[in-house]
Amino acid sequence: MPSARSEQSLLSLFRIVVGLLFACHGAATLFDVLGGPHGQAPSTGQWSGWWAAVIQLAGGALVLIGLGTRPAALLCSGSMAYAYFVHHQADGLFPLQNGGENAALFCWAFLLIAVLGPGRWSMAALPHPSSSRREEVSNDPGNA
Repeated sequence: MPSARSEQSLLSLFRIVVGLLFACHGAATLFDVLGGPHGQAPSTGQWSGWWAAVIQLAGGALVLIGLGTRPAALLCSGSMAYAYFVHHQADGLFPLQNGGENAALFCWAFLLIAVLGPGRWSMAALPHPSSSRREEVSNDPGNA
């Protein structure tokens, strides 16, 4: 059995990889980089493609660094559920039939991250300067 420490480290690695891949999808669509968008690039503000790309870039980046991880992952999961049911489901029952494998996998991966949290390696886990300063002041013998 893996230890709790290794589980948290593996969860962090999973979160980092999933966030990076998702952010790359958004960057490809919005900025025509990394091979460009899959299909035609949406115009600025166009529903739903442009907004999906913004969620992919911003949400993926937040998940990647581990800041606001749970809400960002929940938003990313929901956007992929929307993509699957609105854009893929009509073409067949199973993801393999309808081309929705990426949407289904990202949806479930982000739901897992939203439930389990960011793991040990995240920006949220870093000590905050204000809290460490308070500890220094409270531990100072001159404050007694």
